Amino acid sequence: MTPPLSRYRVLDLTRVRSGPTAVRQFADWGADIVMIEPVQNSEIGIGGRMRSDFQNLNRNKRSLALDLKSARGKEVLLRLARQADLLFENFRPDVKHRLGIDYETLHAVNPRLVYVSISGFGEDGPYSLRPGVDQIAQGLGGLMSVTGLPGQGPVRAGIAIADSAAGLYAAIGAMTALLEREATGLGRHVTTSLLQAQVALMDFQAARWLVEGEIPEQTGNGHPTMAPMGLFKTADGAINIAPLGSGMFGSLCDALGLQRLKADPRFAEDKRIANRDELNREIEAVILTRTSAEWVDLLNARGIPSGPIHRMNEVFADPQVQHLHMAVPVDKPHPRLGGLTLVGQPFAMSGVPSGIRAPAPEQGEHSREILSSYGFAEAEIDALIAENIVATG
Repeated sequence: MTPPLSRYRVLDLTRVRSGPTAVRQFADWGADIVMIEPVQNSEIGIGGRMRSDFQNLNRNKRSLALDLKSARGKEVLLRLARQADLLFENFRPDVKHRLGIDYETLHAVNPRLVYVSISGFGEDGPYSLRPGVDQIAQGLGGLMSVTGLPGQGPVRAGIAIADSAAGLYAAIGAMTALLEREATGLGRHVTTSLLQAQVALMDFQAARWLVEGEIPEQTGNGHPTMAPMGLFKTADGAINIAPLGSGMFGSLCDALGLQRLKADPRFAEDKRIANRDELNREIEAVILTRTSAEWVDLLNARGIPSGPIHRMNEVFADPQVQHLHMAVPVDKPHPRLGGLTLVGQPFAMSGVPSGIRAPAPEQGEHSREILSSYGFAEAEIDALIAENIVATG
C-alpha cells in the first residue's frame, strides 16, 4: 500500500529535537525526507548519532552531506528546493539569512514550497536572537512555576516538552499550509517557537490567568482545580485516582466505605479544593489497606478512573501499551547497531500502517542517490564530491 504522504518531497535542515520531531511526522507516513547534514564529521544530536535519541528522531530519512556555507553548496540546495514541497529548519533566525537560504529567497525559486521555521523565541521580537533550549522555554513559558510540590520551588518537566510540542505544532502548521496550497498553488512561511508551544501547552492554566486573573501555583500530584484527584499511596506503592464530578465522587466514597464523606459539608463540591488536604487524608487512610493492583481493578470496575505509576520498563510491559503497538521494530537493521525497536506513532489510520522502514541514516549515506533522484548528472555529482561540496557516507 502506498503511504499517504509519499507524494511529498521534504528537505530537512533541522537539528536536535524540535525540528526532527516535526519532520518525523512526515517521514513515518511515507514522505521522501532528505536530511541535509554538514560535510565534515558531525556527531549531531544528544549524545551522538549512535544513541537511541538520534535513532528515534531520524528514522525513515535519507542523508545528504552538503556544505551550505559555500556558494556551490547553496546552489545545490536551491536546485533541490525547486522540486521540494516542504523545507524545515530550526536555525537561529539570523543564520538562514546569512546563509542566503531564507524563506524569501527560496519562495522566489519555488513559490509552491512550504517553508517551516522553528526557533527558540520567535522569528523577530526582543528575544529572537537569544539561544533557545527546552528548559529555558519551560521556565519562561510558565511550566516550571506550576510543576512540583507546593513550596518546592520551580521544577522542570521530566521530558523536553517545549521542544517536542514545537515540533508537533510545526507539523500541524505544515499540513495546514499544504492543504491551503491545494487551493491556491502557493506555499507559505510557517513559523513557531519553543516559547509559543510552551505557552500554548499551559492551556487551562494560562486561561485561568487571562480570564479569571488567577495565578496558578504548584499543587504537586493533585489537580489544580479538582479534588480529590491525584496520587494516593497504597499498601505496595501508589496509584492515580481521578473521580470527575459529584456523581463519581459518591461512587468513590461507596467503593472505599466512606459514605459519611458524601454528607460532610467540608466536602461539598464547591468546598473540596479548599479542604483538599483533609479529604485526601481520609481517602488515603483507606487506600493504604490494599495493593495498587487491587485498587486499580476495583475502582475501574466501578467506572472510577484509576491507574498505576509505571517506570519505563513497566510501560512497555503493560498489555494495553503492547496492544497499541507503541514499541515498533525497525524493518531494516542498522549497519552498526543491528536490529532496533523504536517508539511508534501515537495515532493510527484505518488500513494504513505507518511503520518504521529504516533506521536513522549514516552521515551522507544517500548523497549520490539523492542528487541523482533530483536530476543531477553523474559527472556533476563526481565534481561536487571532488570539491568537497558533497560528502558520501
